[in-house]
Formats: sequence, C-alpha cells, structure tokens
Amino acid sequence: MAELGFRTINEMVGHVARLKVNQEIAYWKYRELDLRPLLYKEPVGDEVGQYKSVPQDHGIEDILDRELISHAHPALTAAQRVTSTFPIKNTDRAVGTMLSYEIRKQWMGEGLPDASIQYRFRGSAGQSFGAFGAAGIEFTLEGEANDYFGKGLSGGRLIVVPDRGATFDPSTNIIIGNVAFYGATDGEAYIKGMAGERFAVRNSGVKTVVEGIGDHGCEYMTGGLVVVLGKTGKNFAAGMSGGMAYIHDADVDFIERLNSEMVELEALNEDDQQLLRQMLRNHFAYTSSKLALSMLNDWEQTLTKFIKVMPRDYKAVLERKKQKPNIGVKVAPMA
Repeated sequence: MAELGFRTINEMVGHVARLKVNQEIAYWKYRELDLRPLLYKEPVGDEVGQYKSVPQDHGIEDILDRELISHAHPALTAAQRVTSTFPIKNTDRAVGTMLSYEIRKQWMGEGLPDASIQYRFRGSAGQSFGAFGAAGIEFTLEGEANDYFGKGLSGGRLIVVPDRGATFDPSTNIIIGNVAFYGATDGEAYIKGMAGERFAVRNSGVKTVVEGIGDHGCEYMTGGLVVVLGKTGKNFAAGMSGGMAYIHDADVDFIERLNSEMVELEALNEDDQQLLRQMLRNHFAYTSSKLALSMLNDWEQTLTKFIKVMPRDYKAVLERKKQKPNIGVKVAPMA
C-alpha cells in the first residue's frame, strides 16, 4: 500500500486507475475477458463520497424488540415467568429475534423453561414474526402476520388467532403469509386459520397445526410434523425427504395435489392416531379452534378422513433402525 503512495485504506478507495490487468495469463477463458466496464470510473467531484463517511441510522434503537427485552429482564436473569401484551404493526419485522439472541446469550443452547416469556400481540405483524424464536418463548398473535412467519424457529411456541372482532370463518381465510417456518429447526406452532404458499418449506423440526395452506406445502421439508385440518394447494411435498404430515382429506381428492415423487400415502397407525389427537387437543387449548373441537368430538369419524404423508427414504431409515418416530409433542394445558 505504501509503495502505491497510500497511507490508509480510505485513501485507496476509488483509485481504479492504479489497477492493472495481467496480460500474461494464458488460460483460454481469460484471453478475451474485457474488464474495462468494471474498471471504469465516472469523473466526479469531491462532493461525492467514495466510502462511508456519515453514520447511518437504521432505526433499530426504537424497534419493538427493545421493549420485549426490557420486559423480559426477570426471565433473562433468573428464569422467572413474565407476561405482557403489546400492540404490533406491519412495520414491526422479525419481532422476537433480538429477544431470542438475549436468551441464547444468557442460557446458551438449553434456552429457558417452557413458556417462560409469554407475550401477546394484537395487530398486523410484519415479516418474520417470531423468527429464530428460542426455547422459552411463547408468542400469541391476535390478528394476522406477513410472510416468513416463524422463520428459523428454534424451540419457541407461536400461536395465531384472528382478531377478536373478526367475523369471518378462520378455516377459510389466510391469516399468515407465504414461506412460514422456512428453515425452522424446533418448536411448535398453532395457526387458527389458513397459511399462504410454501408452508413449512425446509422445515426440519417444528410441529405445527394449521387449518389450510396454499401451494407447495412442506416443500423440501426434512423433519418435524405438519397437521393440516383443511385444504392444501397443489404440489404438496415436493422434495420432502423427512418428517411427516397428517392431512384431513375430507373430499378424498388430496392425491390430485400431491407431488408423489419422494413420498407415499399411508393410513394412520395407532401411534399416529394418538399423536394426531394430542396435536388437535393442543390446537384447541391454545386457539379455541371450533374446527379442532368438532373433530375431537367426532373422533372416530375424523380418523377416517385423515391420511399420512411419509417420505420413502425417511421411512426406510426408520425401518432399518427399528425405531418409531419420536415427535416429542408437548401437552398443552386444557382450558
């Protein structure tokens, strides 16, 4: 750098004229390579900055997570249970992510005891609500959420219900956006309503109940459990190599929307039935879903309508190990 006549990196920025192309490289792919468009610099005056010289304000000092962290102090420091309620709007993005970082920093991989931080939100949540939510978090959203709901969920519990003033049927209306639980690894979620497209894409561990989903559900899923109480969109289970799904196939037409390249359909065995029943009980306990309650009250008939989606390779691994799937669903307190 000194040989070029510069004292600092900042002095070097923008001096593309000091760069030279090595003309002696003989490799055929480089012979005709023209770097002039990359090395061209538009003549500008000193008023145009060449590097960062003014501090930028990204507005992260006043985001909702700062308030969440402040209220969670007893839990973060002494694992004491805390509860609180917050309004939320669609410019509140990645709510809970910074709080989850604080949990990881204080409690490492173990996280907090279940539901140590119980927060309720009301409104329309922005993208990535509950993203990377750590163990010990239980977020209940009354309203709706945008895309990437529960992205990277890592042990927490997310619950979504329509606003108390809503008059629509939750089981036929979308209340969370596309690409929910993208890359999620652990945790639970209960959605009293429908989700958009690519629900649980690349999910590798989350257990969730939803009342209907759009196209491409469980795409590239590698683990976890998805229970769908209503209709699915087309191309379900494309690239699904792990985990499993229980689908309520009331009209016996789910096969038309299934991508069967890597999965097959099975009837529910006794273990599946017990697991499904517990998931429905949890869903009702957390969301007061009338759909879940009606299914539980007519359990024998409900079972005749459910079908299991099982990846072939995952099933082969389980059979070789002679082990049953261990989904590990927590039992919800009944209301």
